[in-house]
Amino acid sequence: MTTQTRKARRAFQAKGGILRTTEALAAGIHPRTLYAMRDAGQIVPLALGVYRLADLPPLANPDLATVAKRIPHGVICLLSALAYHELTTQVPHEVHLALPRTARHPRLQHPPLRVYHFSGEAMRAGIDTRTIDGVRVHIYNPEKTLADCFKYRSKIGMDVVLEAIRAYRRKQPRLQRVLKYAATCRVERLMRPYLEALA
Repeated sequence: MTTQTRKARRAFQAKGGILRTTEALAAGIHPRTLYAMRDAGQIVPLALGVYRLADLPPLANPDLATVAKRIPHGVICLLSALAYHELTTQVPHEVHLALPRTARHPRLQHPPLRVYHFSGEAMRAGIDTRTIDGVRVHIYNPEKTLADCFKYRSKIGMDVVLEAIRAYRRKQPRLQRVLKYAATCRVERLMRPYLEALA
């Protein structure tokens, strides 16, 4: 292993084993070293411009980690957040991502994305930061996710929303927190009867 490769491995390890090309270059890794490591199977591409050390354990949530690495200002939302919080039996075929209203639509070949543009407090409220597969991922907390799902019920399906509310009630019923986020999303009046009916 060359000195450059050892230096590159240390840079990857310092970031949980995953680097974007721009981060690798900023860490002083020469593109030739990066591509040599890729060609030798020492790193593997997760998406265009995102690499991971090949000898790490398998990723638990590779799609969420990849999206968070490529689009760090995005927030995992709706079905993807429900699945992460184990509030749905649905398996999302796309990563649902919230972006600020003024943000451009990201170009990402894999994984598939479904982008929602939020604004103001609806974008900022209820964000948790979790470490998933060594990557810092912004994801809405369960209560904000329920409020968002109710707001977008026509897109994701009322049956999915009701299933999520029931699952939440079984796990951690903090209804005042749900109603707080429902007010932020302007659906409190519509959502309250469902929360009370499923009590």
